[in-house]
Amino acid sequence: MDDLDEIKNVLEAALLVAGEPLSAAQLSKLFDPPLEQELIRKLLDEIRSAWSARSVELSQVASGWRFRAKPALQPYLDRLTPEKPPRYSRATMETLAIIAYQQPVTRGDIESIRGVAVSTHVIKTLEDRQWIEVVGQRETPGRPALYATTKQFLDDLNLRSLSELPPLAELDTSHLMELPDAPAKAAEAELALASPILGTPASASADLAASAAGDAERDAPETNTTFH
Repeated sequence: MDDLDEIKNVLEAALLVAGEPLSAAQLSKLFDPPLEQELIRKLLDEIRSAWSARSVELSQVASGWRFRAKPALQPYLDRLTPEKPPRYSRATMETLAIIAYQQPVTRGDIESIRGVAVSTHVIKTLEDRQWIEVVGQRETPGRPALYATTKQFLDDLNLRSLSELPPLAELDTSHLMELPDAPAKAAEAELALASPILGTPASASADLAASAAGDAERDAPETNTTFH
């Protein structure tokens, strides 16, 4: 297929009907013979520019490329699904923030940072949500599991890599969303990105970082928050 406009039409159609992000490698296989991935990426950039003034935009995340509604329109779209998204406890969000910013970490590392035990339910909740996974074991007695975030975690935050998480030093901790308490740094840097790096509004990543920055404020009044 030599017509670039026709190739872009095929790419657009695939991305619009796909239920998940598609990588350049996957998109190249739509054609016979497969197209060069560099050409695919160039055409995707052109498609992104062509859609920039529309209500839907082409976004690159950790797993690949996908179309999504612009964040400003999300409040309207939320009315199509009146059921409330899952609620997560403060302990769950703090645990996720510690893993995201300190990974890879063991449960012992998390407990040392939070100062309280990490319940099995918290870890299971994050694993079931496919936001964290075991990426190895620390070579210490008992060989405890090392946890890191996943591609799905980045996809849900509409991020391409962990480097796009906001630095803690730049956060305004007054925006910390307090969560109810639940009973309840590793040196293996090479495992931090063990999962290939490839939603929610962009502000969600700032809220996550704020949870990490707010560990010391655990006695603040209790409220709930949601995480899409």
